Amino acid sequence: MTSEPLSPTPLTLELADPKRLIFESFRIEGITPEECRSIFVDWALSLPEGVDAADAARLLLETHAPKAQAAGEAGHPMVKVLVEGATAARTTPRRKGGRAGRFAEME
Repeated sequence: MTSEPLSPTPLTLELADPKRLIFESFRIEGITPEECRSIFVDWALSLPEGVDAADAARLLLETHAPKAQAAGEAGHPMVKVLVEGATAARTTPRRKGGRAGRFAEME
């Protein structure tokens, strides 16, 4: 019996924005950068286990930024927040809680 590694699940909009928080933020007229950052934090905390936040942010940028630009909202504050999140998420290590965090230092 051979065991092949499982292929990762392809990233979809449903996985990248499970509660549609980012989608809805683009529909809010007059949304502020502060509100976008708050929504971004809620979004990041709602990502399913195993979904990379940077990859998800990039997918959401590719999906929503062109639509915002076409609607005359090229300067939508969520675009800037997603750009910052996509680049910062790559450089910020994930928190290891519980047993994984305690034993990671011993390896």
